[in-house]
Amino acid sequence: MSLYNLGLVVLGVAILAVAWLPSLLKKYPLSYPVLFVGLGALVYALPLDLPSPDPITHSAFATHLTELCVIVALTGTGLKIDRKFSRVRWRAPLKLVLILMVVSIAGFWVVAWRLAGLGVASALLLAATLAPTDPVLAGDVQVGKPGEGREDNVRFALTGEAGLNDGLAFPFVHLALALLPAAVPVLDRLTDWALMDVLYRVGAGIAGGWLAGKVLSFLIFDLPHRIRINPEAYGFVALAVTLTAYGVTELLHGYGFLAVFIAAVTLRTHERSHEYHTEMHEFTDQLERLLIVVILILFGGALVRGLLEPLTWRGVGLGLFLLFLLRPMGGMLTLWRSRLSWPEQLVISFFGIRGIGSFFYLAYAINQQAFPDSRELWAITGFTVLASIILHGVLATPVMNWLDRYHGRPTTQELDEQAQAGEEPPRQSSAAPR
Repeated sequence: MSLYNLGLVVLGVAILAVAWLPSLLKKYPLSYPVLFVGLGALVYALPLDLPSPDPITHSAFATHLTELCVIVALTGTGLKIDRKFSRVRWRAPLKLVLILMVVSIAGFWVVAWRLAGLGVASALLLAATLAPTDPVLAGDVQVGKPGEGREDNVRFALTGEAGLNDGLAFPFVHLALALLPAAVPVLDRLTDWALMDVLYRVGAGIAGGWLAGKVLSFLIFDLPHRIRINPEAYGFVALAVTLTAYGVTELLHGYGFLAVFIAAVTLRTHERSHEYHTEMHEFTDQLERLLIVVILILFGGALVRGLLEPLTWRGVGLGLFLLFLLRPMGGMLTLWRSRLSWPEQLVISFFGIRGIGSFFYLAYAINQQAFPDSRELWAITGFTVLASIILHGVLATPVMNWLDRYHGRPTTQELDEQAQAGEEPPRQSSAAPR
């Protein structure tokens, strides 16, 4: 019982800290995820009989915990985007997902397979795991709350990319599973992958998300006032949107991640100025932070309990190759012919933050089938996510402040100070990236 009570104290302090630290750390080059990983490492370094944080031993738990965190984050991400969807307005995030992510997966796969010596299926799984950017840990470089107007080209591109690629990376995870040795001929497996895992699942994810968004929009906004949802329950409706869109789409074997984000964007498009969106976003943001606390503490515990023991120099090299070469260079080439300024292209290309989504994909795949080098894959993923949390967490605030000043905009901190002083902040441009 004393261990249980200690756990409650640690969790309570962590939740209090996640509510307080973000506003405190806005002035400093440090993000709160770094502190919570450190807290988890400290707690698990103590001589206490704590539950094992090993993601392989508890692969099903790791899968569902990270899954829930990501879908909640995707709902919040979709709700806070002010820009209506169109191919022109969303050109930058669509390029990042449909071109940069696919090229990154292909390039990383070849390097991990041919140069680092991983098996063909393991190399592809690692590439699919690490290629998508994360909607959970990228709050410092994303757009502001619904209707605030903090939606410049960089923040919008990174937010839209994080929302879309968590669903569109799934076909490559399934391709890695299809490449494992099996009794079924490889050509049949690849045919089934192309028809089911690419065409059907992506289509079902898009259609399911759009339909869920439309139905929920009708229930929330278009019913007669006397039977409309009580405004006090808006937070619960946010959770209902998340779980319904995800669960129904997954039951139909579509990609639930994609459906959740599209449902949230569709819902936001309906009655865009309604205060409901802000309240729903606030609820999802708080729930997301609660889940982040638990995951980051467990991640820190896994680090001190041996998660990185199988890590070799080739694994370190792969992680650094992704963060410092593949993503930045690929991003600059992808955005080269756009009309974004070179600082905007540089910042978008650099801030490919890896996080909770990578944990989910790896846990999901290993929970489906056994990979011979699963512990090494976890070590490489853990190192890359840790490096991304530290690197991008330290640089996010000063880089985004520099970018805002370069374009003559007030920084996020200055906008918050103006809001606290009761001043009307200047609305930032939300012109579509060209």
